Amino acid sequence: MSMKRVLLVIAAVVLLSITGYGVYLWASVNETAQDMYEPIEREEEKSEKREVKVDVENQEPLSFLISGVDSSGEELKGRSDTMIVLTVNPQKESIKMLSIPRDTRTDIIGRGTVEKINHAYAWGGVEMAIDTVENFLDIPIDHYVSINMEGFVGIVDALGGVTVDNDFEFSQSGYRFPVGEQKLSGEEALAYSRMRKEDSRGDFGRNDRQREIVEAVILEAADISSIARAGDILDAVGRSVRTDLTLSEMWTIQSNYRGARHQVEQLALEGENERIDGLYYVIVSDEDRKEMSNELREHLELPIESNE
Repeated sequence: MSMKRVLLVIAAVVLLSITGYGVYLWASVNETAQDMYEPIEREEEKSEKREVKVDVENQEPLSFLISGVDSSGEELKGRSDTMIVLTVNPQKESIKMLSIPRDTRTDIIGRGTVEKINHAYAWGGVEMAIDTVENFLDIPIDHYVSINMEGFVGIVDALGGVTVDNDFEFSQSGYRFPVGEQKLSGEEALAYSRMRKEDSRGDFGRNDRQREIVEAVILEAADISSIARAGDILDAVGRSVRTDLTLSEMWTIQSNYRGARHQVEQLALEGENERIDGLYYVIVSDEDRKEMSNELREHLELPIESNE
C-alpha cells in the first residue's frame, strides 16, 4: 500500500472516531437535557409579571432564579441554602447577580405566611420559590436552575476546579483557605461557599462567596478547552441540576447570550439582623428592596417604579 493510501486510511479512521464521539456526545447531551428538564406550570409559559414571553431569538433580557438546595438525593427537596437572581442583558453584554440572604423575612406566596424566604422551596418547591422571589423583588423570573448542593461537588470537579480570590484567611470543614487567588476542588468550593461563622459579615459574607463560586462555574463552563471532560460534566450535571429550559432553549441562550458573561456585577441586598418569636431573620427595608428592584428592572429593560 502506498504512503498516500496509508495516510488516507489513517485520516478516515480519525474522522470516523471524531464523528463517532460527536454522535455519542450529542446523544449524551440529549439524555442529560431530558434528565434535567422539569417544566413548571405557567399560563402561556411565562411569568405573570410579563405581558409577553421573552424572545430569546431576538436577545431580549431575561432572568433566572438559581437555587442551591440542601438535598442528599437526586430529587431536589428541602430548603434552598442559596438563592441567586441572575439577570442577563445581551445588548449591554452584562450580567447582574443578586444573592438573597436565606433568612430574609418575607411573604411566602401560595402559603399565606411570613417566614424566611428559603422556606418557600421547602413548602412548595421551585414554583413557590419563584412566586415568592417575584413578589419580593417585583421582577419576573423567566427560568430557574436548581442545584443539589452535594452534587455541585461533582460539577466543580468535572470542570477541573474553579478559581476564587479570597479576602481573608479562614478554615471550614477541615480545609484552610489562605488569602489570595486559588483553585478549589468540588469539596473545597462547597466548604468555601458555606462558611459564615468566621466572617464578621455572617450571611452577607457567605452570599458573596456563593456568588463568586457560581460566577466561577459559569466562566469555567463557558471556556471548556478539553472535549474529553464533556462526558464527566454532563454526567454530573444530569444528576445534580434541574431546570425548565429545553435543550433547544439552552442552545439558543448559550449562542445568543454568551457575550454577557464577560461583565458580571455582583449585587448585595443589605438588611438588619433581628430576632422575632425566638427566630433569627434578616429584615430588608422597603426602600432598599425597591432600590434593588428598580436596578434589576432597568437591567431587564422594564418600567421603573417611582420611589415615592
